[in-house]
Amino acid sequence: MSAETVERLAIDAVVAGGAVHQGIALAVEPLPEADIQDLVHAAARLEPAVVVVLDQVTDPHNIGAVMRSAAAFGALGMIVTDRHAPGETGTLAKAASGALECVLLVRAVNLARAVDELKAAGFWIAGLAGDAPITLAAAKLSGRIALVLGAEGEGMRRLTRERCDLLVRLPQTDAVESLNVSNAAAVALYEMFRR
Repeated sequence: MSAETVERLAIDAVVAGGAVHQGIALAVEPLPEADIQDLVHAAARLEPAVVVVLDQVTDPHNIGAVMRSAAAFGALGMIVTDRHAPGETGTLAKAASGALECVLLVRAVNLARAVDELKAAGFWIAGLAGDAPITLAAAKLSGRIALVLGAEGEGMRRLTRERCDLLVRLPQTDAVESLNVSNAAAVALYEMFRR
């Protein structure tokens, strides 16, 4: 396909409503879909390997920001729920700032089953929870780790939480109840990366 110069209104007509396009649009094929086994095979060649699991995080800005942090701190991939997470939209892609192309994104129909598959592949499952008895730093995690974060307010669902091998928290003051999920992911991924 060749480049074509058009009026800005023509681009406005073909991109999603309100999308910021800066006067450029490109027709591309969708990224290939990944599954749990793609993550497992990629992790087989890596030690350590980190995968981020998001339990019902629905905001595309947050998912994109978590993906960007995952790329920055070397996470192999990210698992989101199939039904309650947004698609790979322009909003998510913009928030991810290129991370969609380098971090495997897996959509799981059943998140608990996906976590079980990671366990069977040798991953330790660490859930981030404000009420956890130990900090992430004190846990001294190594090897293959799946870091699970829940939706803001609700946290992880019961079945997801029960499948965690351990629960860890980030140390913080009492000034706020919790961090935004994308901020918590960035801090946690940095902590895991610096080891």
